[in-house]
Amino acid sequence: MVIGPQISLKIRQGFILVFVLVVALPSLFFSIGRAYYDSLVEATRNTLEAHLYSLISEVEFLDEGIGMPRSILAPELNRLNSDTYALIYQGNELIWYSESAVNLSVSPEFSDAQAGNSDFRRVEYQGVAYWQLSLTVILGNAEHSQQARFILLKQNSALLAQMGRFRDTLVTWMLIMGIVIAGLMALGFIWNARPLQRLDKEIKEIEAGNRERVSGLYPVELRNIKLDLNLLLESQQRQKERYRASLSDLAHALKTPLAVLKSSPLANDVDAQEQLDRINAMIEHQLKRAATGASDAWKKQTEIEPIVQSILNAMRKVYHQKDIEFTFSCEEKAAFLGDKTDLMEIFGNLIDNACKACASKVDITVTRLQNKGVRLSVSDDGPGVPEDKREDLLTRGKRLDTYEAGHGVGMAIVSDLVNSYHGNLVIDQSGLGGAEFVVEFKNEKN
Repeated sequence: MVIGPQISLKIRQGFILVFVLVVALPSLFFSIGRAYYDSLVEATRNTLEAHLYSLISEVEFLDEGIGMPRSILAPELNRLNSDTYALIYQGNELIWYSESAVNLSVSPEFSDAQAGNSDFRRVEYQGVAYWQLSLTVILGNAEHSQQARFILLKQNSALLAQMGRFRDTLVTWMLIMGIVIAGLMALGFIWNARPLQRLDKEIKEIEAGNRERVSGLYPVELRNIKLDLNLLLESQQRQKERYRASLSDLAHALKTPLAVLKSSPLANDVDAQEQLDRINAMIEHQLKRAATGASDAWKKQTEIEPIVQSILNAMRKVYHQKDIEFTFSCEEKAAFLGDKTDLMEIFGNLIDNACKACASKVDITVTRLQNKGVRLSVSDDGPGVPEDKREDLLTRGKRLDTYEAGHGVGMAIVSDLVNSYHGNLVIDQSGLGGAEFVVEFKNEKN
């Protein structure tokens, strides 16, 4: 019995793992990257503002204009090939620039911003991207003042370079996190699935007849299932015992009148004797079927090869005069998920019929199917069964042969047993030239 939630749990586990590795971690990667880039932009603005106010503090106000010292405090502005630049304009005229801007050639766009209002934005000059902070200030006193525009620039490539280094580091750690998370999730899934696997194992042992009830220790979520399964098993066992007791009484009650009738003068009549034999055969079959596990929900696995070998040994003795050549092929570990008595009944009738009908050869083949299913095939080299008569062969009481033994219920018994196990019985033409009886038990479980 396959536990359905275990299969769905594996699907959910795989989905969660794929979601984490394919969706969650990449989303986290881009979110962190975006947040870091925004923080770089904000840090750039703060840095440029610090340089701006440092420049304003170093401005020398002269009668002939604005002057700046040869060396200013900000080292980034004093270094050639730096990525940060400072410019001072009066009107549209550049009156000062930092040493870092010696080789810089830009033409800033002047907005109509009011004095005292700073403007920070991303701009492009000659195909190069910059972050620009501009501020218009009024220098001097109430009697003599001058207006100047301070512009500070930082190349966006500097931010992108930092961003690239950060992403490389982030990718490395994300890969490490992905491996660690996948490992932890796999361990967690395995740990959480262990109770279901133990329960599945115990149920399989019950099916195989090695255990009578579920007895393992399980978490709270599975305890009710364990109790319900045990109650079901106990209830079924009690019901089965009651059936067996009742059927034993019924068999005793029916056998005695039949024995009296068969020993009476009425049994000397051939037709009456045949009817009594038919009644006896049908009673034995139906009582045996009801008492065995054909209708059990908890079916036991029965190895097929020993059963067939014992039947073949018996048939060789019964039909020794025909000198039948038996060919038997059985796949390893082929098993019937049901009662041993029912399997013997199915094979016994099929092989017995084949022995009666054959000229000299009977072929028995057993192959395994998916989901513990099994395929049984019995072929002979006899006259075969006409296609228009195959349905009648499975009808109780009808016979197509002229054998001395038999009462026309053998194939009906096989058909009933196969149907009780939700199997499929097909009558076809065999490769030996006679009839082929094929029985399939797929044993598909939900």
